[in-house]
Amino acid sequence: MKKRVVLCFPVTDEQVDELDRCSDEIEVINAGQSGIAKEILDADIFVGHAKVPVPWDEVVKQGRLQWIQSSAAGLDHCLKPEVVDSDIIVSSVSGLFANQVAEQTMALLFGVYRSALTFFRAYEKREFVRRPTMDFHGQTVGIVGFGGNGRRIAEVLAPWGNRILAVDKYPWDKPDYVERLVAAEQLNEVLPEIDCLILCVPLNAETKGMINNEVIGRLKPGSVVINVARGPAINESDLIEALESGHLAGAGLDVVEVEPLHPTSPLWTMDNVVISPHVGAQSKNRVPDTIKFVANNIQRFLRGDEPLNVVDKQLGYPPRKKPCV
Repeated sequence: MKKRVVLCFPVTDEQVDELDRCSDEIEVINAGQSGIAKEILDADIFVGHAKVPVPWDEVVKQGRLQWIQSSAAGLDHCLKPEVVDSDIIVSSVSGLFANQVAEQTMALLFGVYRSALTFFRAYEKREFVRRPTMDFHGQTVGIVGFGGNGRRIAEVLAPWGNRILAVDKYPWDKPDYVERLVAAEQLNEVLPEIDCLILCVPLNAETKGMINNEVIGRLKPGSVVINVARGPAINESDLIEALESGHLAGAGLDVVEVEPLHPTSPLWTMDNVVISPHVGAQSKNRVPDTIKFVANNIQRFLRGDEPLNVVDKQLGYPPRKKPCV
């Protein structure tokens, strides 16, 4: 009997056919957002990212679903308590779009440091006036969350000659261009050295609200925060307070605590805050690359191998094994 693979992400008929051709042992159903709540009940494999309510308790009780292959790196959409406590395998596309996330990080970062919004608003008024900017060269960058995205960001920043510090739950495999890689428990020790904090953590119980008044207060006055992780990792009211007080010189946000950002949020009107609408992993090749990754993973799964990027469901991301010495 063929495995029933149910999709829930934006694909064309040709891409559905491409995935279907990866194995004679599967049948692919493109449920979309409108049909996923029903179709997932009869799925052996779920591929995608449901943005509508899914009856996960019923799915687990059915006992049919064996594997969730997310089409995103973040897994808060499917790591519900029922799934976490079940035998369902969960894997992500972590690191697949690290290049795009790094590009978005650079756009936000230089948008803040080079006063892009100030100049754009002057441009709209046709004001050709020099205004202050900040210097990025010579700054100490702190990357919090050193997985696929964090490592790629460090690699892209390395030629700039900035001092790079990194913080991660798995503080090993330090690249030469990173000065220090420390454990997550040592975050408070490095915060006073950081001029630009780049957040790349997954969203879980440990990271929700982790950037708050206490953490921000340990950063240097005049520092900058860039968030290309998940919005709820930052306490937004604390962030706004630090921006309004001047303790933070600016922020670049690809994600916010509640999306979409409410029209009345003061973040919209701050010249030192650059906002993008959660497009860090956006790419013209996103779906084709995801289809290729998923096809390979389905083949691995069907032959009894562990899929790539299987996550620790308690942590919400693939654990990094410590290298043998």
